[in-house]
Amino acid sequence: MGSAEAFRTALAIDDDALRATDKVADDLMAQGSGGSLGFVYVTDRLKSDLASVVDKLRAKTGVEHWVGTVGFGVIAGRSATYNEPAVAAMISTWPETAYQLYSGVPSKPFAEDVFGMATAIVHVDPRNRQFDELLKSLGSASQAYLLGGLTASRTKLYDQVADQITTGGISGLLLSPAIPVSIGISQGCSAIGPIRTITETYEGLVATIDGEPALQALLNDLSAAQDADLRVLLQALHVGLPVPQSDTGDYVVRNIAGIDTERGYVAVADNVEVGQKLFFCRRNRDAATKDLTAMVQKLHARTSTPRGALYVSCCARGPNMFESAAEEVELVQSILGDIPMIGFYANGEIAGDRIYGYTGVLALF
Repeated sequence: MGSAEAFRTALAIDDDALRATDKVADDLMAQGSGGSLGFVYVTDRLKSDLASVVDKLRAKTGVEHWVGTVGFGVIAGRSATYNEPAVAAMISTWPETAYQLYSGVPSKPFAEDVFGMATAIVHVDPRNRQFDELLKSLGSASQAYLLGGLTASRTKLYDQVADQITTGGISGLLLSPAIPVSIGISQGCSAIGPIRTITETYEGLVATIDGEPALQALLNDLSAAQDADLRVLLQALHVGLPVPQSDTGDYVVRNIAGIDTERGYVAVADNVEVGQKLFFCRRNRDAATKDLTAMVQKLHARTSTPRGALYVSCCARGPNMFESAAEEVELVQSILGDIPMIGFYANGEIAGDRIYGYTGVLALF
């Protein structure tokens, strides 16, 4: 499709980061030579930094430009691994005039030369409390559609790469209109009740829904859910916030941060306001499988001969929702037809100007 040619991918699992990188580089070179841009994702289980991985990839492949970050799991081709030390990479041969690498922190605003790009692949350091503002700044400066995810790490390894190693802000890749991209979002939850309206809030908490205490509304929906195992249902319980003016029924999922049983208030892990719509929902494997299948089929049908793909999935998916990370990726690839694909398991997914949770975001090039 468009300018994308000769994508190739590789993944290696190894306790030693440089040994894993050697395997990945050798595999990439065995598939072909050349390339202008590389994607690289590593897991937080590696006992090394991303800089040493990128240096070795540059030296062995001859590809100068790299973009990527850290996740709980990584994806390459039809392979995926979660919670293991691993390196995944993909090389493309897009013309250098068709893309631009960038990074941004609060003290360094985005330059005007990002304007006119069509798509922005975004990696976000979740430790930066201003990342919402940085995303809006990038979107405003570039007018590009944003997609990507939040770096996911249980260690001190929060590295990102956009030619240079960076932390603390956002970074990634801007693609010009010369590289067409089709993007789809797959949800991982199913509703357990109707869409309701917040009628009162108190200090950021949901006080009443449809005129009754928020907790009572939740209990009413739970009692009607007809789930045999209430304990399992409660463990998978979340809140869905419909996206205003969406014609596709889009919504973002947020955690229930707490419940005040005395006053009947419910705390939602997001800003809420009177008049806002919400519904209670739960993580559900069957619903996630059905939605992912439908999304990939629809995206593939409207994309003429995709040459490569990027898939960013939530860290609560993979083996936490399916049998394994491999099962999720194989589901995607069974529809796409084993095209070169790269990706990682993120701490939050980005599509447009919103940060999602429990979703999978797929981009076809």
